[in-house]
Amino acid sequence: MGSFHSDPLRAAVHEHELLLTRRRLFAAGARTFAAGVGMAALGSLLGRDALAAGAAAPQRHWRPKAKRVIYLHMEGGPSHLDLWDYKPELRQRYNQDLPESIRKGQRLTTMTSGQGRFPVAPSLFTFSRYANQQDGVWISELMPHTGSAANELCFLHSMHTDAINHEPAITFCQTGHQQPGRPSLGAWASYGLGSANANLPTFCVLITQGIGNMQALSARFWGSGFLPSEHQGCRLRSSGDPVLYLKDPAGVSRTDRRAMLDLVNDFNEREAQASLDGETRARIAQAEMAYRMQMSVPELADLSDEDDETFALYGEEARKPGTFAANCLLARRLSERGVRFVQLYMRGWDQHGNLPAEMRAQSKAVDQPQAALIKDLRRRGLLDETLVVWGGEFGRTVYSQGSLSETDYGRDHHPRCFTMWCAGGGIKPGIALGKTDDYGYNIVERPIEVHDLHATMLSLMGFDHEKLVYPFQGRDYRLTDVAGRVIEEIVA
Repeated sequence: MGSFHSDPLRAAVHEHELLLTRRRLFAAGARTFAAGVGMAALGSLLGRDALAAGAAAPQRHWRPKAKRVIYLHMEGGPSHLDLWDYKPELRQRYNQDLPESIRKGQRLTTMTSGQGRFPVAPSLFTFSRYANQQDGVWISELMPHTGSAANELCFLHSMHTDAINHEPAITFCQTGHQQPGRPSLGAWASYGLGSANANLPTFCVLITQGIGNMQALSARFWGSGFLPSEHQGCRLRSSGDPVLYLKDPAGVSRTDRRAMLDLVNDFNEREAQASLDGETRARIAQAEMAYRMQMSVPELADLSDEDDETFALYGEEARKPGTFAANCLLARRLSERGVRFVQLYMRGWDQHGNLPAEMRAQSKAVDQPQAALIKDLRRRGLLDETLVVWGGEFGRTVYSQGSLSETDYGRDHHPRCFTMWCAGGGIKPGIALGKTDDYGYNIVERPIEVHDLHATMLSLMGFDHEKLVYPFQGRDYRLTDVAGRVIEEIVA
């Protein structure tokens, strides 16, 4: 017979049997354990996943190279031409119209489709070559600290996507589909990898406010979609309590909180037995997690135990909650405590105008911390099992949007090619893959789709992306939909 995932009816019957089995376990637990221990002790024995909705976590298909992921998403679309994709010959083409043979009638946004001219805007920034295992990679003067870690990095210069506007493009990068409703990449990782720390969520989200034009960040970017809701990302706030309602109200003791939670869980368990609704069990698991987080999160967010050497590595901004530096340091702390997937968002990379000034400020905010994260993971022995990914939702055009001067320009959205980099977690260090044309406008060597990156990330986590599926509405869904192939050239 086929697998449960290939037969939705059989999967539904199997899940009904699992729920009935859980019901008997909970009933036995209620008779066996003393009052006051209740669901907390039972949850401790069964594990968080036993309380969760849905089928058991899938088995890995091979030994993983990456046990955890840190994804640094640069929201807004950073300019590859001003950071990573060196095109020195463009200086001789300053203010010339981009040839139609290069544009090839490609889709443009409404912001530049009617502007008449498409003047070539060379980068104002100088590039330097940083040594690696090949001939060296060219990196902008805006990222010198990142350049110092070049031997650990793998550059993907030929990324491309279909989405040309922020909302669908970010949705695609985070969920593998331009339309909302699918599980996020972090949720798939949580579903596949399971928990490594019962006191912290499997998937955490950190957000930094950048400089300049900000795009909206929707909670569905880190949502669970149709996966059980315990797999959604837990956002940690940058001011006040890291998580809302983390502290007990005045006059409520820890014992009172435990008694209240046991009572609520009892009501939820009765509802789950009556309705067989998996989300009710997920609610029980989340309530237990919230109770444990009251003890674990304050310790996590307290950076006072970090030494001066670490703050010197990340920069003094790391002492300020909510900065990218502080969030990179928190990402390391989360990872070393067993959190499987940490998503960092850095807003403000949407430079339609005033690009040189805004890029300088943005790059200064991220350069030292992201390099420090790589170096810190390495010195702590974590990098080989931690996959770090950096990139935006698309790139920027070689032509200037609006006015072009010797010292100022802007760039529009460009999905046809952009650069990402990754490190650790089974990635070959110090290499670059893919190539764009002389204008940085089209890919001329080794195109890489977003689905390919997702397939590779899952492979490094130990999963065949075609087999890590979840049954929903009569069919099996996967992160890579019906596409994607592993980028074998970058896998160590």
